[in-house]
Amino acid sequence: MSRQFFFFDQPRRFVVGTVGQPGERVFYLQAADDSRIVSVALEKSQVLVLAERLEQLITEVATRTGFEVPEAVSPDTGPLENPIDEEFRVAAMGLAYDTESGLIIVEAQAPAETPEEAEASLLEDIEDGPDALRVRLAHQAAVDFIERARRVIAAGRPPCPLCNEPLDSAGHVCPRSNGYRRQVRLGSSD
Repeated sequence: MSRQFFFFDQPRRFVVGTVGQPGERVFYLQAADDSRIVSVALEKSQVLVLAERLEQLITEVATRTGFEVPEAVSPDTGPLENPIDEEFRVAAMGLAYDTESGLIIVEAQAPAETPEEAEASLLEDIEDGPDALRVRLAHQAAVDFIERARRVIAAGRPPCPLCNEPLDSAGHVCPRSNGYRRQVRLGSSD
């Protein structure tokens, strides 16, 4: 299948954001430059993993090359830009470091028809395969992205103190309670 490939080289903006209320939020990665906006949907857990792995990559590159990891200077706190048209739902993500340019590469990919196709097309410049969003970021932009991702995740429902699943105002039946004190509510661990 012909691949729709969205490439941004140090975009004006690369952020994660949400639409909806906690418990019903839809998460988006959004890249924007002066002429276009591309939004792809993903899960909250994917945002968390992306932020953690991005931080690990930056730390490893800093250790190997000797540069100092920048502090988050001005993480973008603005809303997602309109229009928020979902290009695809993210099924796989990849990270890489371009040693020639010193830029970090983030790629989000739509579902592939086969696992082999997904593996063969991730971070590769090929014509056929699943749709993809690829963004090249400077270190500072990556650090600012991580900080915003953490804030977006923290703005959601708090985790259950027993099972770490999200709590809503009505509480939830905790699988870790094993039938004892079954209802866990906000501000309570019993």
